[in-house]
Amino acid sequence: MKVTFPHMGTLWIAAKAILEDLGLEVVIPPRPTRETMTLGVRHAPEFACLPLKVNVGNYIEAFERGAEAIVMAGGVGPCRFGYYAQVEREILDDLGFPYRMIVLEPPKGHLSDLINEIKDFTGQRSLMRIYRAVRLGLEKLTALDAVERRAGYVRAEEADKGATSHAVQKAMALIDRAALVGDIRAARGRGLELLEEVPRRPDQRPLRVGLVGEVYMLLEPSVNLDIERQLGEMGVAVERHVYLNDWVRSHLALDFLRMDHEREMRRAAEPYLRHWVGGHGLETIGNAVLYARRGFDGAIQVAPLTCMPEIVARSLLPVVSQDVDLPVLTLFLDEHSGEAGVRTRLEAFVDLLTRRRERKRPGDNERVQSGETRLEVIGDQR
Repeated sequence: MKVTFPHMGTLWIAAKAILEDLGLEVVIPPRPTRETMTLGVRHAPEFACLPLKVNVGNYIEAFERGAEAIVMAGGVGPCRFGYYAQVEREILDDLGFPYRMIVLEPPKGHLSDLINEIKDFTGQRSLMRIYRAVRLGLEKLTALDAVERRAGYVRAEEADKGATSHAVQKAMALIDRAALVGDIRAARGRGLELLEEVPRRPDQRPLRVGLVGEVYMLLEPSVNLDIERQLGEMGVAVERHVYLNDWVRSHLALDFLRMDHEREMRRAAEPYLRHWVGGHGLETIGNAVLYARRGFDGAIQVAPLTCMPEIVARSLLPVVSQDVDLPVLTLFLDEHSGEAGVRTRLEAFVDLLTRRRERKRPGDNERVQSGETRLEVIGDQR
């Protein structure tokens, strides 16, 4: 059986490792392009989330490459991600693509349910074989995230534009080729070394911006218009509130590994939002507060147009911003969004943060009450 899955950032490297180790033939989904989006928009409901539209286009392209089955995560709660699989199955059936849809639902504490689902589509592989494959994949996720986290800071100081991105590509290739846990760790180390070898501009103190919002929009550069690269090349250090390892472990019910951070995030959000609203709405609020406490210069919320959890979060961000003194830019994106328009808004936001930093000299305990230092939320930017 030839298996594919949604393209989401560097997930393909870890997913390929897991599925191939379980004896399956993998069709790597192509990186989404404008044509991918056009295919998805043509066949998906008009008001569907952008990630669903991109997924549909991606699956059509993968089918043309020989894919027979789709493996994807399920979801629960108010977020529409919970029924992506059902909607996508209906669309693909109507188009005549005889896909088998394999949905790995969050086990909600019952890990045996997830294991049984994996056994079902892998030909009843042994528990030890499944453990080995998942461990391999998680090790790759850890390595990939380490490289991406470091790149978010190195790119802001690079002397030659594009040098960091080139080093990241080489690091990802090393991690992809690594076949054993020890090899993966060595590849991770070499990848971080490559980043440290990137020539830097002297005497840099880059702005720091935290990215919050919906997971797919944060992790897939083709839909967020490569926002991390754009900001980095403007001299801004970037950090996301969620990386692949965080999201995958949470869906595998292993989020107890991040319990301390989760508790801290929820406590930070509590004055503004005390309930889970689906997706990453609660995390958007809590992590914006945490970025302010860590001294970040600003935050950017990235979400698909019509995303309900992020709309809830966006309605609260003005209050959060004023309370914690953190400028926030909101970008709601869909298939009509263009890089030029988004770049203009990013440049304006970075200019605001630069002037704000210049006005707030070290040791100044008074908050500057100028228009530049107050909240700047730009919503529904397409």
